[in-house]
Amino acid sequence: MKKYIAEIIGTFGLVFCGTGAIIINEQTNSVITHLGVASTFGLIVLAMIYTFGQTSGAHFNPAVTIGFAVAKRFDKKQIIPYISSQLIGAFLATFVLKFLFPDNINLGSTLPAGSELQSFILEFILTFFLMLVILNVSQGSKEIGVLAGIAIGATVGLEALFAGPICGASMNPARSLAPAIVSGNLHSLWLYIIAPILGAIVATMIWKMMNEKPTKANLN
Repeated sequence: MKKYIAEIIGTFGLVFCGTGAIIINEQTNSVITHLGVASTFGLIVLAMIYTFGQTSGAHFNPAVTIGFAVAKRFDKKQIIPYISSQLIGAFLATFVLKFLFPDNINLGSTLPAGSELQSFILEFILTFFLMLVILNVSQGSKEIGVLAGIAIGATVGLEALFAGPICGASMNPARSLAPAIVSGNLHSLWLYIIAPILGAIVATMIWKMMNEKPTKANLN
């Protein structure tokens, strides 16, 4: 139960601060700026990893949970409870933001600035690199260690910084699903669910291939 509560609170923090920064930036005529929004996402991920990494592994992202399961570093029986906890946290955060900013139309939803194909490819690649970083700095299915939070938070911030204006740089189905449903803006939601999951799975397959121990035949 501690793991699920950690995933709820951590995902709540991610969505509340990240999408909250987007909403407040819109409400205040870009006082926060795009750089500020990207930094907010990176910093909240960093903070939540150091807070809950030892408890739940600090996934806060269905794509990451699925990636760990594919890598056989996470019990598949825990996939549904983890993703359910992440969705609960994301929706709770979005409902709070809806209460605080009832006039905001999109509530920080991720929406393509260009074509859906363009954003799909971007989301796939962004999540691919994020998952590779996570797999290489985490221990088992837990994102712990001195450098884990810095590396993962920096990756999220970097990717949000350069790709955010085009695709929203979600990399997280829960982060996109909650604002889209609560705001009623379901446009292009499918790509923000499918692309990150596919990106995480492909990254895991590449990671497994690169970390496969050589057999005697290969050594000869």
